[in-house]
Amino acid sequence: MLPAIYESSYGLIKEWEEMVSTTISCEIEVWSYLQKLSADLISRAAFGSSYKEGKRIFELIIEQLQIAIPMFDSVYIPGWRFVPTRTNRRIIEIDSEIRVLLKCIIDKRKRTIDEGELPKDDLLGILLESSYQQNSQDKKKHHLKLSFEDVVNECKLFYLAGQETTSALLVWTLVLLGKHQDWQARAREEILSTFGNDGNPDFHGLNQLKIVNMILQEVLRLYPPATELHRSVNEDVKVGDVFLPAGVLVNVPILFIQQDQKLWGMMLKSLIQKGLVKEYPRQLMATCHFSPLVGDQEYVLDLILP
Repeated sequence: MLPAIYESSYGLIKEWEEMVSTTISCEIEVWSYLQKLSADLISRAAFGSSYKEGKRIFELIIEQLQIAIPMFDSVYIPGWRFVPTRTNRRIIEIDSEIRVLLKCIIDKRKRTIDEGELPKDDLLGILLESSYQQNSQDKKKHHLKLSFEDVVNECKLFYLAGQETTSALLVWTLVLLGKHQDWQARAREEILSTFGNDGNPDFHGLNQLKIVNMILQEVLRLYPPATELHRSVNEDVKVGDVFLPAGVLVNVPILFIQQDQKLWGMMLKSLIQKGLVKEYPRQLMATCHFSPLVGDQEYVLDLILP
């Protein structure tokens, strides 16, 4: 998948370079470009297709989110979702169209596999390969076989969980690097020393980018894609000194925890004084609650990025 990701990213950078070269300097609204980039990356990772081929799916998912988010703040009325209101009808239409589009892609891939072609190394290929292997190894274990419904739900979840979170991470990274240009220079120096001016990124080289990894981890801590986490307790359990009976809904405020000065401020100062800043991600994730993938407080950022 790395060549496909490189191709998408390189295309975006070339487009920006052409815009700057024609006008010497210009203002670019990067958010929309990064949304398209993340959509292209997720589409390639999911189906091996370009963003243009999956454009309609993304448009429908975005519309679905725009309808669903305001509903969380509305009063819940049991059975209201079955009332044929304009919103409810549109939700059903969107879901049906998404399923039709995904079914066409899945059926096309299934035909190629049935004709003897090896499954591709994208998400859909992995899901279909798993389904075929489980079905052929033991036909009696129907509960292990991935149904069409399972494959569709996994693909939809991949889109929903990956597209917006990736673009948000990239845009906040650019914002903070623009503010802390000394760390921008350090990251650029590390990348050039690892890959050179014209070198293509590879898996081994990406694992050597310690400074870049530190920056991304700090951005995820300050601006986590999921600001809170909800979990339902299935059975009585005791966590530390707290007893949680079955049926309780637990809310974990990830944003507040990851920006709590009591948890992070003093620890960062201690690490900096001990010269352990380079070990920031491992040290802090081992001792603090760090869950970025499940608001702006600058005091911690100023400690990490002086």
